[in-house]
Formats: sequence, structure tokens, C-alpha cells
Amino acid sequence: MKTRMSVTPLLATLLTSAVLALSLGAPAVAQQNTLLNGSYDVAREFYKDYNAVFQKAWKQKTGQDVTINQSHAGSSAVARSVADGLEADVVTMNLASDVDFLADKGLVTASWNKAFPNNAAPTYSTMLFLVREGNPKGIRDWDDLIKPGVQVVIVNPKTGGNGRYSYLAAWGYIKKKGGSDAQAAEFVTKLLANVPVLASGGRAATSTFLQRGIGDVLITFESEVIQVDKEFGAGKVDAVYPSVSMLAENPVAIIDRVVDKKGTRALAKAYLDYLYSDEGQDVAVRHYIRPRSAKAAAKAKPAFKNIPMFTVDELFGGWKNAQKVHFADGAQFDQIINTLGKK
Repeated sequence: MKTRMSVTPLLATLLTSAVLALSLGAPAVAQQNTLLNGSYDVAREFYKDYNAVFQKAWKQKTGQDVTINQSHAGSSAVARSVADGLEADVVTMNLASDVDFLADKGLVTASWNKAFPNNAAPTYSTMLFLVREGNPKGIRDWDDLIKPGVQVVIVNPKTGGNGRYSYLAAWGYIKKKGGSDAQAAEFVTKLLANVPVLASGGRAATSTFLQRGIGDVLITFESEVIQVDKEFGAGKVDAVYPSVSMLAENPVAIIDRVVDKKGTRALAKAYLDYLYSDEGQDVAVRHYIRPRSAKAAAKAKPAFKNIPMFTVDELFGGWKNAQKVHFADGAQFDQIINTLGKK
């Protein structure tokens, strides 16, 4: 004889609620274990490798699997995308002014550069020149970039941090030699007159130089040397270090609006904290990005070249002032471009 079970209205309600909770809870848990990193484009390969290292460490520590997605473009373009609604949990930029932009929008804490060590910049780089094999134009220093017949490829300073560092490094070169701002403006005008195209981002600039064959010299981050060798084959370019260049910090920050919505603040903080770990710093070295750790830097092959570097604070009064004076609409860069009749 079969026994028929009856379900009371109360029990039915409880069962329905449990099923609903489970169905709603799974996506919520998955969301809490998923991060989106909004980052500048030439860091794509670095973060791909770093993500794998962090995922393994997080699994060992917590027993949880974590998914990390990446979104890349020029640093400033990423900042604008986040401001427009891209739900990045963290940003890993190459320019402090792009994080300041997000702080001004209320998406990042105003004291973001105190949230992590070293001004919230776990790594840094500098600007150098990539020239074609054998350096046929004999480019050695900044002065060579304004010679007639030399074509220079750089990133548009309005769209990428790579371009702002290039512009300010050239300006700072004249200032470090004792020149005035007027002389620096004249020098940068001559340099930009030799630029056939302003690329949208660092990787676009590399493609312009190597895939399209445009230009005699590419101004870019030091880390691009190894990436070029990997992608296009060793020996396609020579790296030329100028007599002086600019310190290019890579700042990081948590996007408050997103982590509070998703419940990912602890995971986001751990993700950025781990960039300072021995393992995180070693990954940076493998991609020829300068680490903060002297121990990690000692492992670099080839060794990081000792080159004099100046900072944005030293010569330009900090990023906020540099942005206002040089890169805001109608500021110095726009004035130079208008003088040259370029768009």
C-alpha cells in the first residue's frame, strides 16, 4: 500500500522560499567571486599572468575559486569608461591623474593614493625609444627626435597615459637642461611636428610602428621592449635609453561604487595587495615592469638600466597641475596641435 504525503500550505511556502533563495543565491555568490580589472592596454599580458598567480594563491588561502576579467584600452579611455558605467571592481592605471579623475567623480576615495604603499603604485616604468634594427637614423637622445626627416610615433596625450608621459618627458628634458617653459614648448612643438600619427593607446602605437611600418622611432614604456620581442620576434627593434626620462608610476585603486554593489571589496583589496607580494613583484619583473622590491629587481634579465628620472611633482607641480596646464581642453597640448594644424 502506498502512502500519500500531503504538503501543508506552510510547508509549501517554506519549500518555495528555499528554492527561490538557492536560485537567487548562486548568482550572488558567483558575483562576489568575480572581479573586473580595468587597465591600460600595454599591461594586458602582465595582468593575464598575474591573475593566474593570484587565483592560485587565493584558492590556497580560502578554498575559493575566483574569476578575474580584464578590460583594456588607453588609461584615460578606461577611466572614462568606468565613469560612464563600466563595472570594474579595480583599476590598474599608468597615470595618477586618471585615478584622480575617478576620485573627482566620487567613484574612488579621495585618499586613494594612501590606500596602498608607494602612493598606491606597486610598479613603475620609464619612457624610452624603440628604433628599427641597427638604428638607421642614429637616434641617441631627445634632440634627435626633432631633426628633419625623423618620424616619431607617440600616443595621443588626450587618450592615453603613455602619451602624457612621452610629452612631459620631452618637456622635462629641456627643463632639466636649464631651459625655460617657452623653450620647452618650442622643443615639444618641433617634436610633434615630426609625428605622422597620434595613436589612441600604447599597443596601438606599437602596431603603428611595427605592423604598419610607420615612423623611425616609437616613444613608449620600457616594458614594451620584451613584448615586441615576443610578438614580432627578437631583433626587430633596438632599445635606446635617453640621457634622462620620466618616472612613470602605475597606480591602482578600488572602485567603491562597484565593490559595494557586488560585495567584492575584500577580494578587490586582496587582489591589489598581492601586487606587492614577492610573487606579484616577480611577475612584474618577468614583464620588464620595474618592481618596488629591490629583491625582485635583482632578478631581472636583462637588468634594469640605471637612468636618471624626474617626477611629475618635481617639474610640473603634480598631476592635477600638469593636467590643467598641459592636457585640459584648450591647454598647452591643444594649443600646439592647433598651431601645427593637426587634429
